[in-house]
Amino acid sequence: MTIVDRLRERFWFVPALLCLAALVLAEGLVVIDEHVGVGDVPGWVRAVLYRVGESGSRDILGAIATSSLAVAGTTFSITMAVLALTSSSYGPRLVRNFMADRGNQTVLGVYVSTFLYSVLVLRSIRAIGDPGDPEADVFVPHLAVNAAVVLALANVAVLVYFIHHITDSIQVSTLAREVRDDLALVVDRMYPADVGRDARADRGAAADDGAVDDAADDDPADGDAATPRLRAGLPEHPDAQGFAVTTEVTGYVHHVRDDDLMAAACDADVLLVLRTRPGRYVCAGDVIAVVHPSARAHDEVVAGVRQAVSVADERSPVQDVEFAIQQLTEMAVRALSPGTNDPYTAVNALHDLAAGLTALASRDLPSPDRVGPDGALRVHAPRPDPVELISTVVDHMRWYAASSPTVMHATLDLVEQVTAHARTAELRDRMAVQVGLLRDAFQGAGHHDHDTRRYDEHAVRVLRAVRPG
Repeated sequence: MTIVDRLRERFWFVPALLCLAALVLAEGLVVIDEHVGVGDVPGWVRAVLYRVGESGSRDILGAIATSSLAVAGTTFSITMAVLALTSSSYGPRLVRNFMADRGNQTVLGVYVSTFLYSVLVLRSIRAIGDPGDPEADVFVPHLAVNAAVVLALANVAVLVYFIHHITDSIQVSTLAREVRDDLALVVDRMYPADVGRDARADRGAAADDGAVDDAADDDPADGDAATPRLRAGLPEHPDAQGFAVTTEVTGYVHHVRDDDLMAAACDADVLLVLRTRPGRYVCAGDVIAVVHPSARAHDEVVAGVRQAVSVADERSPVQDVEFAIQQLTEMAVRALSPGTNDPYTAVNALHDLAAGLTALASRDLPSPDRVGPDGALRVHAPRPDPVELISTVVDHMRWYAASSPTVMHATLDLVEQVTAHARTAELRDRMAVQVGLLRDAFQGAGHHDHDTRRYDEHAVRVLRAVRPG
């Protein structure tokens, strides 16, 4: 996760950039006004510039500064109300989508930067010469004042945009689409379509070149006895044989910097076995990695591992595929609560889940082994099993949606869509089991015989698609 990804989720980032731009623009235009006289500019520019003198300029800038700050407060209030509504209806974890929304950040930034610009230009209106002399000239930055008027007009357009944007952002389809896009991105990032060669293949190629044989012939007494073991593969008992690296902070594993882990392992000539992954909750003192051989687990390696495994107070879908799936699942489950009773929102969430889960089912599980430039195994970092991720979604629907025929039929459709893209027999077998469990849950929910019979027929069709022939 890059620093840009982290800043994107900060609500203050874009407003801070716009305020910096307002500062530069205000100071720049004032300097131009100071060094360029009215007679030095073309006639059409003098016709466009609106000059109202000292008093009028102060009034205009004061009015723009006051109104822009007042509207900024109003937009804040509206945004907070929308956040409260969204968190109560669709889940508090969706609040981060509003915080990371560039539209909301830009609207706030425009109003705050307009206020800052107007104040900076206002302070530049001053007397030239002795301030106590009533005949002294007054400097008025006409170009900067006219730019403030243009910014005020832009604020009106931004207000219209904000009303449209905030209305659109609270719609279920918009919320689900944003989470669906996050799910698609994290699937592509963590389960790429082209995962490359397995580490075992790399080690086999190295053996063909004689690299492994040469390493195996090394005398253990020369201090490099770990190299043959690293090339051979993962130790039989990695936790018992290695040095445990623990975390010093408590929270969720936000992201893991794979390049930093590889660099730390290569520099120390060790194998790092990762014992956590993005989305896991860790407490201070929990093991996050194991170093092999333990004799080489010096302070630099421990510090490198801790720096590569970032822990935060909240989860993020940047590398946490489970969190992205959980958000859409939570939307579906909350829609089925007695207070909401909106099965069609649950169906909409299942449709968006299908888009991400079908992509996940169509990908090969990347090898957990990562080899260094020398062909030695350096990092072992397993990814979440797609079979378990997909099965968990169906489990939640079976637990919470058994009393809703509409959602249960949509769940069968989800199973059929996902299985159509399955790359492994394990996923097909698990989905076949899930179809049977869904039938049992529906029959036990006390539905009318007609509804039960229709669901059985649907389940049989899906089961034939899951296990053709």
